Amino acid sequence: MGMNIGGFLSKRAHLSPNKEALVYAAVIGYPDEKWGEAVKAVVVLKEGESMTAEELTEWSRGKIAGFKIPKNVEFTDQIPRTPTGKILKRVLRDQFNK
Repeated sequence: MGMNIGGFLSKRAHLSPNKEALVYAAVIGYPDEKWGEAVKAVVVLKEGESMTAEELTEWSRGKIAGFKIPKNVEFTDQIPRTPTGKILKRVLRDQFNK
């Protein structure tokens, strides 16, 4: 049985060491040999801002449970959504788990 880790990135205040740089983030699972599935964060930054994957994961330590900390971070220009604004996680998984 897996653990539900999907909701923790919905609030940028809980995620980002530089809240001004982060526009939005979502998490998806990706195949992992040891655990079966691990956490990947897909992050959209404001134009002209920067943040590294290491900054994001280090800042997360101590703020959220270890199993929720992204093991992999991908930066992108946009996160696919439905017309009502719901994240299309299926599309994210297809796009970032190739």
